[in-house]
Amino acid sequence: MRPESGQVLHFSEDPSITRFVPHRAATARQPEEYVWAVDHGRSPDYWFPRQCPRAMAWVVPGSSAADQERIIGPGCGERVHAIEYGWLERMRTAELYAYRLPAGVFRPFGDNAHVAVEPVVPLGPAERVGDLFELHEQAGISLRVLPNLWPFWDAVTASSLGWSGIRLGNAVARSVE
Repeated sequence: MRPESGQVLHFSEDPSITRFVPHRAATARQPEEYVWAVDHGRSPDYWFPRQCPRAMAWVVPGSSAADQERIIGPGCGERVHAIEYGWLERMRTAELYAYRLPAGVFRPFGDNAHVAVEPVVPLGPAERVGDLFELHEQAGISLRVLPNLWPFWDAVTASSLGWSGIRLGNAVARSVE
C-alpha cells in the first residue's frame, strides 16, 4: 500500500475518519499541531499495528557492504524491519487502513514525514491495507521477529545504514547485563 502521484498516506486502525484535524501527538517533541502523513518511500514504516514497536534499517548511499550483510543479511535485499514476538499475533490480525490525502497541502517534516497545519479531507474512504506480512514480502522487505528489539536497535544505530524506530517505548525492556 503506497500513495499514488500527488498523494501522501495516513495509516490508521480506524476506518471511519472523514476529516483529519491538526493535533499535537502525545509522543510529539514539538509544540505545533499537525496532520501527519507519509510518502511512497516511508509508507512501509507504517505497515504495522499502530502501537507496535519496530526497528527498521535500509541501505543508503555510503552504507558498507559489511553492515548490509551483518544487519540486513546476505541475499535479504536492501531493507529489514524487526518486531518482537509479543507483537506477532497482533501483526497477523491487525485491521489496518490507509487514507489517501492530497500531497499539495502537506510539507516535508524531517526526512520521514509530511505535515499539514490545516484540516485535511481524505480523497476517498479508508482502504483496507490487507495482510501486513504479504505487504513486506511483495516489497522485498525482510521481516524479523525477535525476543527483544534492543540488541538489534543498538547494532542498527551504530551502523552505516539508514534507520528508524517507531513506538520503541512499547518494546520489551532492555536486558540488564
